[in-house]
Amino acid sequence: MTRRRLRLAPLYGLLALLTLPGLAGADAVLEGRTLRYEDGPRLLWQRTYPASLGDLTGPLNVGNLTYLGVGPEVYVLNADSTVQARIDLPGTVTSLDSSSGTVRVTTQGDGYTERFTLGDPAQGAPLQERAVPPPNPEITGWLARAADVVPQSELAQAGTQDPTNPFIALRQAKLANIQGDTFSALSAVRRALSVQMPFPAWVMLAARLDSAGFPAAANLALDRARRDAAERGFDPEVSVSRSTLSAYGNPSGYVGTLLAQNRLTRAGAWLAYLRELHPRFEGGPALYLRYANLLESQGRGGEAEEWRQFTRTLRAGTLYNLGPDGTGQVRDAARLVTLALLLALAASFVALVARAWRVQGEDTRPLGGRWRSLLRRPLSRARRTTLAYASFGERLALVALSLGLVAAVGGWQWTNHTGQGLRAAALTSGTYGGGWVTARLSDLNLRPSSDAALLAGLSAQLDGDDSVARAQYTRAQSIGAGPDACALNNLGVIAAQRGDVPQSRESYRAALAIRPDLAAAAFNLGLNPGTPGTAFQQQYRPGQPRLCYPDQRSLARAVSGDLSVTLRQDLAQPLALLGDSPGQSARLGAALLGALALLAAIAFTLLIPRAATDARLRRPAAYRVLALLLPGAALLEGAWGGVLLLAWGATLAALAPLTGLISYAQLLNPAQVTTRNLLLAVLIGVYALNTLAFALIELRHARIKRSERAER
Repeated sequence: MTRRRLRLAPLYGLLALLTLPGLAGADAVLEGRTLRYEDGPRLLWQRTYPASLGDLTGPLNVGNLTYLGVGPEVYVLNADSTVQARIDLPGTVTSLDSSSGTVRVTTQGDGYTERFTLGDPAQGAPLQERAVPPPNPEITGWLARAADVVPQSELAQAGTQDPTNPFIALRQAKLANIQGDTFSALSAVRRALSVQMPFPAWVMLAARLDSAGFPAAANLALDRARRDAAERGFDPEVSVSRSTLSAYGNPSGYVGTLLAQNRLTRAGAWLAYLRELHPRFEGGPALYLRYANLLESQGRGGEAEEWRQFTRTLRAGTLYNLGPDGTGQVRDAARLVTLALLLALAASFVALVARAWRVQGEDTRPLGGRWRSLLRRPLSRARRTTLAYASFGERLALVALSLGLVAAVGGWQWTNHTGQGLRAAALTSGTYGGGWVTARLSDLNLRPSSDAALLAGLSAQLDGDDSVARAQYTRAQSIGAGPDACALNNLGVIAAQRGDVPQSRESYRAALAIRPDLAAAAFNLGLNPGTPGTAFQQQYRPGQPRLCYPDQRSLARAVSGDLSVTLRQDLAQPLALLGDSPGQSARLGAALLGALALLAAIAFTLLIPRAATDARLRRPAAYRVLALLLPGAALLEGAWGGVLLLAWGATLAALAPLTGLISYAQLLNPAQVTTRNLLLAVLIGVYALNTLAFALIELRHARIKRSERAER
């Protein structure tokens, strides 16, 4: 009997295993927002998910595991209801499928869909494709929200059921701290740091750890964030907007809070994170300089100067090397020049009117008068316009001023359009590629250029599509003015990854020959250039070749091209200027059309013979007064007249912000005593030179008149 039982023991064991939940007909079903695990009529366990966590998808039963999509997450649950793995996805889960033998997940974003393949649940079910978290707080902040909705009385149960949510563990640590249980608090912090999650969640966790009094743990969380971002293809060469950084944990906002509290040590740790991963974030230079000033106030001048020097290095590769906010400075410069040219044109016209007024009245009297003749004898009146009484040199000067006005207004419009494009979400997300970035890139309508092809190739390469990337890089070589160094470097990276080392090194050398300052190619050839990007690559992506990323100037060309390109487009489609579009104002477009019309009108007067000589026009008293009040307006025939007129207009335009009607926030501030005094000194100098020139001209005219009287 005993032997028979021993022989049947394996069979009994098998029957016992088959009666366990999940192996003998047990299944998970979803009723509303409640996941129920049932074995026939018997309920084994159930879990309800709050509506704030988003839509539920599934469940998908695979063996004794249950896959459930909750918002942007997929949870893998064991038969006993504990979470075995959590997979963070870059969009809301819309379907789960295992028909191909592997679990496939489909996610939906704003205008795009992505599909991912899940790996072994025992290893956390890692994704086999690249997942780029979009700058959407609903996605990046999901884990923190899921932990925050758990009532305090259910924290222990929630931590047991879902050990993959570190924010629950952190809440347990804070509660244990309050209760004086230091050991339990530290144990909960260790559990919080033992999970896997995207870098935005690590940044959020670091901020909470910092505020909870665990600075060392916060530093470790920031290091995890850097490493995860590096694995996902984020790079310090790519700019990050303020809104994107806010969705990625808002580290700059937390730095501002720390600086306001004068916690410089902690602020330094967070700034080090930003400096390594997102050095070109929007508002970065101002925050770096604020930190440097606080360091200097504490007698740490060496550290302060090092941060200032780092801020200066960020100017390389930007528009005219003005820094990340260079488009704002160029825009303000264009506004200042536009106002200066308008003042110069207005002053010139007023002076010409004052000189020609009497003679023009005499000439138009036979035609019906100064104003009636416009309707009665328009052609004859056209030969007697105010500009017809100006000399050819004066008209030529006005044409030059009008050309400058067209260029200034066009430059203003160009900087608006370029600045808007450079701030586009697709170009300021910290990386390229991924479903969200690809969808936003297609919305930009980039110009067909080598720079746009480089951007498209880089996006495809980061997503692992080397064939598309190679085609785009080859296109960049063919449509550009010459070989593109950045594209050559990235072609070398593709060759290196497929094992063709000789071809890769040849591409790196060719890229470096075209651009000797290209740090990526130098790094790939082992020359170890000391740039933030290559240092990041060496530390967080060791052994991998360095990709070349487009700088701000390249992105500006991809977005809007050069100023000449913009002006040609405006001339080809002038009516398009009157429509509002991203980066373009209808009022500014109308101003550009007006400037073009003014240029055409003044240029037309070059064909009209002069209506009166200088002897007949003479120098009326009103004209002499205006010559003194408007420097250079009466000296347009000479080179010095134009110089004085432009200097006068530029100085008044620079002082205009004192009226409160205009400002040049990123260029100059005349309210500052030094700036205002300098501008006033220039203005006084202009008037002094103009007065001297006026006196010399009056003396010359007096001599001429005396000579004429003597001859009579």
